[in-house]
Amino acid sequence: MAVITRYPLLRHLRVEPTSHIRALRGGQLVQDGPGLAFWFLPLTAAMSEIPLDDRELPLLFHARTADFQDVAVQATVTYRIAKPALAAQRIDFSIDTETGYWRSAPLEQVAGILTESAQQHGLALLARTMLATALVDGISTVRDCMAAGLANDTRLAQTGIAVIGVRVVAIRPEPEVERALQTPTREQVQQEADRATFERRALAVERERAIGENELQTKIELARREQELVAQNGTNERLKTQESWAADAIATEAQARREVQLAEAKAQATRLMGDAEATAEAARLAAYRDLSEATLLGLAVKELAANLPKIEHLALTPDLLAPVLARLGAGAS
Repeated sequence: MAVITRYPLLRHLRVEPTSHIRALRGGQLVQDGPGLAFWFLPLTAAMSEIPLDDRELPLLFHARTADFQDVAVQATVTYRIAKPALAAQRIDFSIDTETGYWRSAPLEQVAGILTESAQQHGLALLARTMLATALVDGISTVRDCMAAGLANDTRLAQTGIAVIGVRVVAIRPEPEVERALQTPTREQVQQEADRATFERRALAVERERAIGENELQTKIELARREQELVAQNGTNERLKTQESWAADAIATEAQARREVQLAEAKAQATRLMGDAEATAEAARLAAYRDLSEATLLGLAVKELAANLPKIEHLALTPDLLAPVLARLGAGAS
């Protein structure tokens, strides 16, 4: 926007480099160029400000496809005014010499021209295109068609407007049609999800079965090893018992041999003692054989006295001593 500074009788105008100023005085062009600053008389001056920067024009229009389906096209057109002098002649870009504002709405007029031209090319293309094709390949096709149509539009060229680029953001059908088109894909996706779920469940069941079989095989192996361990323990116990019995038998046999040997030794000792006692008794009897009856009687009395209990008092009567004395006297004679 032009900046106008007011002074008595005079005005000073200054614009940015992205704006082109055309100043007329008395019908003659006195200033023409971008980014100018100059003095002028407001009563005799007529000026136009043409923007030179790139501008974005959003578009949203509805079209009908070859199969009579309504679609909404969302696009953006980038443009600029390439020929300011030509644009100033075809569109009212005049500004108020007091405020610097446009007297009309020139950019709205430019937007209307671009919108009508872009829609015309887009509508013509989509009218010959089926809905499915438009939704799949329509964005690039419509973009190229609109760009080519705007580039070859004679009205835009005569107005000095250059289209830099066209972007088609989306082509969407009505909500009911879009949902209907999405249904097969959703069903297919759901089927794939169900199949994946079933496969995952089957895999889980298979893994659980494998785990159960492994656990069962482990239990069987443990039971078999436990059986082998019990059998080995029984064998070890039998061997221990047999070894114990053999050791006990050997010990018993050795004990028996020892006892037999001891018995034989005791018997031999007893025989030897008996023989010795018999020999001694025989020798003693042989010694007694040659003694007289009185001597034997005295020895017997002596032996008897030695084996009698202790006698505190002994009473000898003549009846007891008479036969003894008689025998002694007879023996003496």
